Amino acid sequence: MNQDELKESVAIEAIQYIEDDMKVGLGTGSTMYYAIKHLGERVKEGLNIVCVPTSEKTAEWAKKFEIPLSDFSEIRSLDIAIDGADEVDENLQLIKGGGGALLREKIVADAAKKFIVIVDESKVVKTLGKFKLPIEVIPFGWKITAQSIESLGCKAILRKKEEEIFVTDNQNYILDCDFSEIHHPEQLNHALKSIVGVVETGLFINMTKKVLVSRSATNEINEINI
Repeated sequence: MNQDELKESVAIEAIQYIEDDMKVGLGTGSTMYYAIKHLGERVKEGLNIVCVPTSEKTAEWAKKFEIPLSDFSEIRSLDIAIDGADEVDENLQLIKGGGGALLREKIVADAAKKFIVIVDESKVVKTLGKFKLPIEVIPFGWKITAQSIESLGCKAILRKKEEEIFVTDNQNYILDCDFSEIHHPEQLNHALKSIVGVVETGLFINMTKKVLVSRSATNEINEINI
């Protein structure tokens, strides 16, 4: 399997956990595209669900595949949320935010009774940090915020897209922070959240107990639970 096939296979496996009458959180990213596409097929076959998207892009995909949407003005909790990750360590701590939706992704994951993470094998690591940690920050004074973040031992780069500053769906900026290796993600997350100007970090600490991993060598989906 190539990487796209790995993403699609794990996405198909994940949506089997979605049952009739569930309230569902839909994550953001390339793996989630396949989940949303195949979930749309189940909806056409009669699956009765309502979903909360984590980004404008996810909402766009869901509408394309005719999946019913709602938001937290009408829903107070979710039965399940499914999302990808940029890195997963051996304790199922995550780095997310490569797609720029980390704040909404964290809100949705926190609102879900069950949060299932879907990745291909390339995202599973021993120690977090090779993938630069996304941190969402307020635009006002972002350089001061970046300076404070860098004092914790990283290089913070303002995310840009096509030479323009990348702006999140929440109208904030993202700093991609190179910590090299993150040996104590819970402590780092706490330290980052204490910095004025930081809205949220891409460290998802103790938020999932189930990760589905697609493996190319065996063409199988491995389930990691804690």
